[in-house]
Amino acid sequence: MFVSNSMVRKVITIDKEASVFEAHEKMTSNKIRHLPVVDGEKRLIGIVTDRDIRSALPFSLLKGREIGDEKSSCSAEEEKAKIAALKVKDIMTANPITISPMYTIQDALLMIQREKVGAFPVVDSDGTLTGILSVRDLLRAFINVLGINEPGTLVGILVEEKIGQLKKIVDAITEEQISFGSILVARHWEPNTRAVFTYLLTNNVMRVKKKLKSLGYTLLDPMEWYLDQLPKSDKN
Repeated sequence: MFVSNSMVRKVITIDKEASVFEAHEKMTSNKIRHLPVVDGEKRLIGIVTDRDIRSALPFSLLKGREIGDEKSSCSAEEEKAKIAALKVKDIMTANPITISPMYTIQDALLMIQREKVGAFPVVDSDGTLTGILSVRDLLRAFINVLGINEPGTLVGILVEEKIGQLKKIVDAITEEQISFGSILVARHWEPNTRAVFTYLLTNNVMRVKKKLKSLGYTLLDPMEWYLDQLPKSDKN
């Protein structure tokens, strides 16, 4: 699945000369956390996040209170004037990290993990903004890919790392007239083994589990498997 299939296409943007107050208002009214900054030809030149806004505006203004509540009227007016003069260009991240619409969602997920950002502006080869892809969009995409938006059961199976094992499992399950939501293959800590997780679109899996065991497979509890992957603490 490509980024172009999962990104938000109708992107709310802002001009670099807009005030920080306008940026805050756009984010608040549209319930968004990332605001791309574009030029007159819709080319991306920067991005503003909710964190940038919080850093630029005093807490009292973000909560709708007057600055002068704790300050003298003179200093309050000076503070207001200073903040009112702030432009988007003063707080934005210029030339932000972007992603191509032809990247896969797997590429995007790895990039978000590596760069530690919450969203990527999506631009074409000319630098024109075509969309935005957030962590929420990625989660929605993977839910669709994995088929877990439909009722079902996750079954974990420990298999030898050799050709033909996955086909054997698929054949055994389809013989039971059970449909697949998805299949994932993960590394296992035991040598020459893999953990196969099948999401089956049924809640009645007792028969298929019995069949897999009869074929010599060891079944895994997905939650226990996940907990075993977590770093072990040195403390008791």
